[in-house]
Amino acid sequence: MKGSLYLIPTTLGKTPENNTIPEYTLSILRKLDVLVVENIQTSVKFLQWVGDTIPEYKIDFYQLNKNTPDTEVFSFLKPLKNGKNMGLLSEAGVPAVADPGSKLVKMAHQNGIQVVPLVGPSSILLALMASGFNGQSFAFHGYLPIDANKRKQMLMQLEGESRRHDRTQLFMEAPHRNNELLKAVLEYCSPQTWVSIATDITLETEEIATKQISQWKSGNKPDLHKRPTIFSIYAK
Repeated sequence: MKGSLYLIPTTLGKTPENNTIPEYTLSILRKLDVLVVENIQTSVKFLQWVGDTIPEYKIDFYQLNKNTPDTEVFSFLKPLKNGKNMGLLSEAGVPAVADPGSKLVKMAHQNGIQVVPLVGPSSILLALMASGFNGQSFAFHGYLPIDANKRKQMLMQLEGESRRHDRTQLFMEAPHRNNELLKAVLEYCSPQTWVSIATDITLETEEIATKQISQWKSGNKPDLHKRPTIFSIYAK
């Protein structure tokens, strides 16, 4: 029989205790000795945080990032085909969502391998839940363009789509560029458009606030530098 591919969420940041991952999810992880990860070093630290896992020197690690060739990703299926269970870990949150692990999941389906998603924190859904915006129609766009003109064009496009389709638009940025992105949102979107900023979700430093752009401009703006953040806009 073929093994199963378990999609195992990780925490969204360093926490002294577990307040986001069900014990059942951790119990599955503690049994696995084959793991596909984006970064081995940070994954080992997560395993140490979980505790009681199989010792790292007995675990077969496969590294999968955005630059991993498809042929190499396909080779990761070999243990599964030989009957071994495998875990797919994200760097933060859930695997295969804004995460290169989706390649492996697709190949597993194509080869008749059972895929088992496990419960854990998703920064995207948590930000949407807390925004107060439309949760029936929404879209996540990942990273917006770095180029200033392309970013302006994209923000105006997303705002227009939100207004026309009553749709919440979510996106993110590399943490060290968060303040620049917030500045662009406030500059290029309408004063009546709503913006929700969800920072350090599930951590002790968590901050989530929803205001119209006119309110963000006239009040104190948070310092988002190097703090994981999900941005949401909603135009009516």
